[in-house]
Amino acid sequence: MITVALLHSIVLGGGRRVVMADLRAMAEELGYRNCRTLVSTGNLVFETERSPAGDIERALEAAFEKRFGKHVDIIVRTGSDWLKLAAGNPFPARDGSEIAVRVMRTPLDESVLGLLERHRGEEKIAVVDGDLWVDFGGKASGTRLLSALTTKKLGIGTSRNANTVAGLAEMIG
Repeated sequence: MITVALLHSIVLGGGRRVVMADLRAMAEELGYRNCRTLVSTGNLVFETERSPAGDIERALEAAFEKRFGKHVDIIVRTGSDWLKLAAGNPFPARDGSEIAVRVMRTPLDESVLGLLERHRGEEKIAVVDGDLWVDFGGKASGTRLLSALTTKKLGIGTSRNANTVAGLAEMIG
């Protein structure tokens, strides 16, 4: 089974970051095969036996903490689920660097849109299959919405821009 794993953060503190070769090696030590990364932001694609996503998340998180000395939330999706996520982009005509999806461990429901409304400016937001898509309409760094897109407010998840989502979909095939 092809699997995608997304690290919430690759920053270890003290100016140190996870090197993708070390991340691939960690996954291989867990018995995952054909481990590949995309860009240097904690995107891992690998093959494994069919297993619940939660089991893979726990195994990766425990191995990460043991190897790097820090807990990092890791979100896992099957390859087919990732392809569905990529195809579900509600803003496909826009520049992929201006679109992001917050991939959630526990799916969000539509009610989150009302909670985010007071933080939203010109951004467009949509929940698709439990993940939150945002069209920033420009640079994300200039929006008040970012302060609401946190684990504390939404639950465990991590964001990737639409270009990264598409790149991972290409890696899966």
